Amino acid sequence: MSERRREAKSGGICFGCGRRNPCGLKLRFRRDGDWLRAHFTPTGVHQGWPDIIHGGIITTVLDEAMGHAALAGGFFDFLTASVQVDFRRPVHVDDAQTVSARIIKNEGRNIEVEGVIALPDGTVVAEGRAVQVLRGSGKLEAVIWDMDGVIAHTAPYHFQAWQETFERRKVPYSEAVFRRNFGRRNDTIIRDIVGEGITEEEVQAIMVEKEGLFRQKAAGKLTPLPGALELIDTLRDYGAKTALASSSPIENGEFVTRQLGIEDRFDAIVWGREVAEGKPSPQIFQLAARKLGAEAGNCVVIEDAVAGVAAAKNAGMKCVAVTTNHPAEKLGEADLVVESLEDVGVADVAGLVITPLQD
Repeated sequence: MSERRREAKSGGICFGCGRRNPCGLKLRFRRDGDWLRAHFTPTGVHQGWPDIIHGGIITTVLDEAMGHAALAGGFFDFLTASVQVDFRRPVHVDDAQTVSARIIKNEGRNIEVEGVIALPDGTVVAEGRAVQVLRGSGKLEAVIWDMDGVIAHTAPYHFQAWQETFERRKVPYSEAVFRRNFGRRNDTIIRDIVGEGITEEEVQAIMVEKEGLFRQKAAGKLTPLPGALELIDTLRDYGAKTALASSSPIENGEFVTRQLGIEDRFDAIVWGREVAEGKPSPQIFQLAARKLGAEAGNCVVIEDAVAGVAAAKNAGMKCVAVTTNHPAEKLGEADLVVESLEDVGVADVAGLVITPLQD
């Protein structure tokens, strides 16, 4: 892939829906029955004639909506072959609009889509039709989520619990040690710190004590990280399966999901003790994919830990890494690194499993 195309795979830069494009339209679509809808209010920077929104902007809004209709239909790898737009009346600066689109015909490799832009009173200002041609070089089947540091910011409470647990045993425990081990399974962390000579009974005792302290300290204080729940819901709207795959013991994991009210948001859940090896072993993500009935190459993992990124890549999956607990340079093995999931849209995730066009 050329450097130009490699740079273009950075997340959030799509002119239509990208969250990080400073010049973009930042459209956010949600499903409404067969339709995908978004709201858009143009400003002075979008005008052609004074106070009249440029026709190219109107066309772009419709094109973006019709593309997202295809995405929501489960067609993740396509190119627009043609777009036809009929302008019904001028759109003025600061006119609030709703753009809607849906698939109207599926003929194998060709998909026909229609779109409409209307004012709040229902007045139609533009209508469009497009033909999307499927390339068939990739499909987003499933997104597998880590929990700690991705969906919930649990790190402070884990650190406090580990530190208190080890202090009682007069074992030094620093924040640097905590960050080095973040995302790994508890038994692995304990043996790394105490030494391999520790008995299984003592490992179990430390785990029970630590996790009890974590739940005590975190109770009533957990909130979802920015963008996480919105992205989960949007991916489900677009037909992608979702799984939670966390190194946490089941008691901890169920505590966090209850605290956040997200127990029903996943098609499958895997906890750390369900597999023989912890991250960076790929086993937890491989099991999640099997539970979802998804091919590894069609899965994207969302992680925040170095060991988690390595596990995703070892599983043959693509990976989005969030810099919640580690700097970007530590997560460089991931296919996409972002500061916040607010910067990530469906197109960014789906684009990771699609074979890029060649020069």
